[in-house]
Amino acid sequence: MSQRGLHTSSGDRRLLSSNPPSNELGTVSTPGGALGQIVRASDGLMWLLFHSRTLTVVFSVIATVFVLNLQGGGANCWNRSDADTMIVKADLGNAIATPMGRQAQEQLLILTPLRNAEKYLDEYFDNIGKLNYPKNLISLAFLISDTTDGTVKKLNAIAASIAAKADKQKHYHTITILIKDFHFQLPETIRHAYELQPTRRSFMARARNYLLTSALNEKHAWVLWLDVDVIRYDPDVLTDLMTINKDIVVPNCLRLTQGWEYYGYERNAWAHTEQSLALAEKMGPDYVTVGGYHEFPTFRYHLVDMPTHMGNAYVPLDAIGGTFTLVKARVHREGANFPTYPVDGLIETEGFAAMAKKMGFEVVGVPGILVFHAENN
Repeated sequence: MSQRGLHTSSGDRRLLSSNPPSNELGTVSTPGGALGQIVRASDGLMWLLFHSRTLTVVFSVIATVFVLNLQGGGANCWNRSDADTMIVKADLGNAIATPMGRQAQEQLLILTPLRNAEKYLDEYFDNIGKLNYPKNLISLAFLISDTTDGTVKKLNAIAASIAAKADKQKHYHTITILIKDFHFQLPETIRHAYELQPTRRSFMARARNYLLTSALNEKHAWVLWLDVDVIRYDPDVLTDLMTINKDIVVPNCLRLTQGWEYYGYERNAWAHTEQSLALAEKMGPDYVTVGGYHEFPTFRYHLVDMPTHMGNAYVPLDAIGGTFTLVKARVHREGANFPTYPVDGLIETEGFAAMAKKMGFEVVGVPGILVFHAENN
């Protein structure tokens, strides 16, 4: 048999023969005294065992169990059976998001969809590493889709290096890497083209929903949607946004140029005006209107156009983007996600805000809290 199976010597094989053991002259040979009585008894038992079909079956089962234990039980069926029922209990009332997030030790899930993001990953991890929030309370989750560069390899390497750090205070609670291709490719130079936005945004919504449903667990109180190419923000930004204590809150996302000039970037965060409401009513709820494009003025009041000198004062919004969006986890748990279809003429992150507002959640933006997006196409 194999090295990990049952071992038999020549003497063992003699005991397993169907006849009582004998010497060369054909007579039974046993030691004398008490030891002889034990050996004779065991010999008789073995002879009886192998002349009884029932006992033979029982012995075979016992031997099989023994071998499987030695070999790890095939698919661990003897160490821990896959058929065993694991009972998981959780009180979702404990995963409450409060303004005291850090002090209350509330767990945060950071979600980042990725595509061709290799060049941004180092700065991304540098920035979240500077956040004034305990790393053991932060879970990171990524969904990589339709990537053609080295994003997967780079992310795996960074995650492994973090896990290998000797200083446990530099470890995140979890790092989850998911891959899901949607077989939708757009060149970087045209991905923001106006006519492509409804289709592009619907695929982005699918990616966000896959990531959200795969990563959110019963311990998370907060969810932060963070784009990989948001390259600069204050280390206290999470605390500042949490203290506002709203269901969905976004900072003001500007575009930072190489000459350290900045312009408005996130035009998916806005509030309705009388003109925009009139336009929405005219177009109907099934027509997807995409803001921030000169091809189709929507007359909305964008967060990037609001005054930035008001500190942490917030304003109600009717739509948001996903560059840097802090959400109380219960909003997602109660069913608000990223629609791939129009909700009041809005899809993806803007549709998420419309859906959440219909459910009674508050959506606000803070013009005075700034984050900066990379300059790209």
